[in-house]
Amino acid sequence: MIPKSIRLMLVASLVPAALFAQSTKELNINQAIELGIANSKNLKLSQNKIDQAIAKLDVVKDNALPTANASFLYNHAEIPTTTFTLPGGGSSLQLPKRADAFVGTAAVQELVYGGGKLKYAKESTKLLADVARLDADKSKEEVTYAVINTYYALYKVEQSKKVIDQNLESIAAQIKQAQRFFEQGIVTKNDVLRFQLQQANVTLTQLDIESNRKIINYNLDILLGLPEDTEVKITDPNAGLKTAGSLNEYIGMAMANRQELKQLDVQNKVADFNIKTIRANTLPTVGVGANLYYINPSGNFIPPTNQYLMPITVGATVSWNIASLWSNRNKVSEAKIQQSEITIQKDILSDNVKTDINKNFQNYQVAINKIQVLETSIAQATENDKLLASKYKNNVASVTDRIDAETLLYQAKINLEIAKADAGLAYYTLLKSTGKITQ
Repeated sequence: MIPKSIRLMLVASLVPAALFAQSTKELNINQAIELGIANSKNLKLSQNKIDQAIAKLDVVKDNALPTANASFLYNHAEIPTTTFTLPGGGSSLQLPKRADAFVGTAAVQELVYGGGKLKYAKESTKLLADVARLDADKSKEEVTYAVINTYYALYKVEQSKKVIDQNLESIAAQIKQAQRFFEQGIVTKNDVLRFQLQQANVTLTQLDIESNRKIINYNLDILLGLPEDTEVKITDPNAGLKTAGSLNEYIGMAMANRQELKQLDVQNKVADFNIKTIRANTLPTVGVGANLYYINPSGNFIPPTNQYLMPITVGATVSWNIASLWSNRNKVSEAKIQQSEITIQKDILSDNVKTDINKNFQNYQVAINKIQVLETSIAQATENDKLLASKYKNNVASVTDRIDAETLLYQAKINLEIAKADAGLAYYTLLKSTGKITQ
């Protein structure tokens, strides 16, 4: 039996480890994107803007409904002077000391024709809702790219860390070998110290990389809506990448999918409806209505028979602001100029999109070519490292040559991993410039 005091000590020693243990979550790049989209506060704000636009559309639809109102009035009068004599010595009228009356009205009005203004307002508001949806799509693109960018940044750091760890293992083996050579009198103490100095320098690099990894991991946790102490375990994000097509293919995709271009198309339609609305102001309006009146001067809430009036009227109204025929002319010209500005903006944006895609396409091609060059350089650095290792064992090469060869090899390995990540990110950057990164 373990004494109770020892059991308590064991439990106490395990509690801090349990409290401070970090949770881990393995995610591929698609899972990370899904989490980022699901938890993005910016996308929630964009959805709120869509809801606002839909609410405005409902308000405009309500404006097309008939208007109706009703009122009921009770009136009580005290009459101090009950005798009223007509001017010129005429007969006198005897008035009551007090009087009560009930008056009620009810009216219904419907605009039959307003020059199409309600229709144009409804269509314009629908288009503004489409603009809000395109804004949300644009925000979704930005969130997706932010997740991808951070995911690749973490991938680059982790790949670099793996190479650094391999380098440290190799240096540790070199130190043991140098110490044996020193004990055998083959090398000097300086050789051992040089390897130890190299180990210290690489360890400092390892510390910097680990610090960067923690910072990027924390940023990714925030982006994905994960607990801030979650260790994200990532997989190779380049595994699902497709071969890039031609430049013209990507330009065609952008012209059809970029949200900014679609928004300008929608704004152009809104401007068109704005012109139609202004022109509609020059047209007459037609309305119909019905009115019900209730007049009860008897003083009783429920009047006696034949002591109240309840006329019903039905009418139509035609109105026309004739002055609008000449006062609206310049407003139409102004609206057309605003619409023309939208067309020019789209032309400018189309040119910018083309140059952006060309730049990203060329960057991707360069990134692919860098991988091929670095793979060749690694083969060369590996051969050089083996040659210098053999020469150093045979006391033909100096310790400096041996360290330099090993440093070049591991630096080439790090450069290759970074180049692969850069190529993957360049591919997603190219997709983002076409407006299809979320697809």
